[in-house]
Amino acid sequence: MLDEFRTFALRGNVVDLAVGVIIGAAFGAIVTSAVQDVFMPIIGAVTGGLDFSNSYLPLSSSVTKGAAYADSKKQGAVIGYGQFITVAINFAIVAFVLFLVIRAMNRLQKREEAKPEAAAEVPADVKLLCEIRDILATRPTP
Repeated sequence: MLDEFRTFALRGNVVDLAVGVIIGAAFGAIVTSAVQDVFMPIIGAVTGGLDFSNSYLPLSSSVTKGAAYADSKKQGAVIGYGQFITVAINFAIVAFVLFLVIRAMNRLQKREEAKPEAAAEVPADVKLLCEIRDILATRPTP
């Protein structure tokens, strides 16, 4: 059973998947930081200083208006639409970057397929047989 597990775990697809998950997690952290630290402040500045991360709709009268989103969640039920907008922008950026990466990979793959194969050297005996075939094809049939 241990040998079967080792064979399964060391299979190329499993290792590739593990590398992809690790790189994906690191890439996700980079995109999250880019959204929260770069894009959202720019969007906030364009919209007049609106901070999406603290945008929410209180569902309970016990929620103090103007409190930070984290504090308002402790006070009662709230809908954090600002967090949703941030996550949606995060997803859009990740999806777009993955689209660009896959598009580039597809273009590279098409270039590889379009490259002409090097003409394989035909063996001497095959050349001789081809010549015999051609000679026989030109002879008149009796």
